[in-house]
Amino acid sequence: MTAVADAFSAELRKVLTLPATLAALAVAVLGPVALAALTASRDPGGSAAEAALDAGPLVMVGAIVLGVVAVSSEYAAGRQIASTLAAVPRRVSVLAAKAAVVAGLVAAAAAVAFPAALLAARLVAGPGPDVDRVLGRAVGGGVYAVLTALIALAITVFARGGVVPLVVLIANGSVVSVSFLLYRATPLARYLPDLAGMRMLAGEDRLAIDDALGPVTGGLVMAAWTAALLAIAAVVLARRDA
Repeated sequence: MTAVADAFSAELRKVLTLPATLAALAVAVLGPVALAALTASRDPGGSAAEAALDAGPLVMVGAIVLGVVAVSSEYAAGRQIASTLAAVPRRVSVLAAKAAVVAGLVAAAAAVAFPAALLAARLVAGPGPDVDRVLGRAVGGGVYAVLTALIALAITVFARGGVVPLVVLIANGSVVSVSFLLYRATPLARYLPDLAGMRMLAGEDRLAIDDALGPVTGGLVMAAWTAALLAIAAVVLARRDA
């Protein structure tokens, strides 16, 4: 237990000293606040809660960056990964500690982002009666962000660098969704992690596909994808050279 706690503590200290971590947290927390306020100002009669939820993609961007830099920083100039594995020879423990740190930071950022974005939107647009109605989607958005960050972390283990995972994952979530394009070819694509989990945070009128999985089923499918990718990442990390 002490070794696990030491590994977690070491990874937390490393991640918090990275400038990219602070930038990611700023995007995940301050970005939604600004975007929710802007959305509310453009539609004063609209729902403040919906304005706060609509700012959720910025939480996802911050989550992706956190998941990527937690691993890619080890492979940057100087290759800190050798020192990390010398200090903690059990590579699975290193990956578990990084995953726990990333999950904790993203969960904390999401827990702050929605209430802060909602407050900002309500200050601009006025109070609305529908906060309780979207509370489940706000929690689902936090779960979605944590799972997205862990998927980004696992993919970065495969890539041993941050550029490709950042470009692919952020573009997939904001510019063009590869999963959505695949869905147009086969409905089985709705079981891909991003489409499966989207119902956790998106309302019926915001879904990109017609037969999306339900929030619980979709969340379980996305969690299964995340667990599988982390398991493969653990095997890859354990078997290849540092």
